Amino acid sequence: MAQTAVKQRADATRNRERIMAAAREVLLEYGADAPLDEVARRAGVGNATVYRHFADRQELAIQVAHSVMARIADRAEQLLLEKPDPFDALRAFVHEAADEQVGALCPMLVASFGRGDARLEEGRVRLQGAVTRLMDAGRRSGRLRDDIDVGDLMVAISQLTRPLPGSQCDMGRFIHRHLQLFVDGLEAPARSPLAGSSVTLEDLRGLD
Repeated sequence: MAQTAVKQRADATRNRERIMAAAREVLLEYGADAPLDEVARRAGVGNATVYRHFADRQELAIQVAHSVMARIADRAEQLLLEKPDPFDALRAFVHEAADEQVGALCPMLVASFGRGDARLEEGRVRLQGAVTRLMDAGRRSGRLRDDIDVGDLMVAISQLTRPLPGSQCDMGRFIHRHLQLFVDGLEAPARSPLAGSSVTLEDLRGLD
């Protein structure tokens, strides 16, 4: 009996992982209105299995958004420890965050989505803290210009990874090339002053 329970738990864990992976793909394509039927089809499970793990589409989207924020925060923290030069850590972080395609997920990362959900708020706070520490270390090293904030970084990553609605143009292969140009522009000394003021994550959350 105990062996059967262990197998059931393992099966449930695998199903959940498949559903989360499929949901991320579908959310990237369809946004927050992603059809659960398509999630179930790509995960290779029935609709009833999806609903056993997630009460509704909103809950599934919240958990996907939380997992994306957690992965990005993890990498910011790890890269700061792994790289001797914090600016090199920042450079690597920008490219890895772009691989998460946060531009397509941006609507699910702003304050209006899942308002009041403690998991999302925790994820946003942790992500902001991790990227802030990474940028602060870059400034202390003298290599990161001092007139930008976390929001500036996330705007650039989001814009460069946001798919063009209704477009057949595949721009994905150019993303890392243009990110490299962006990161080069972050390095001190600055070539020219920036217009306006630096952008914080609070500024971005006020856009909803």
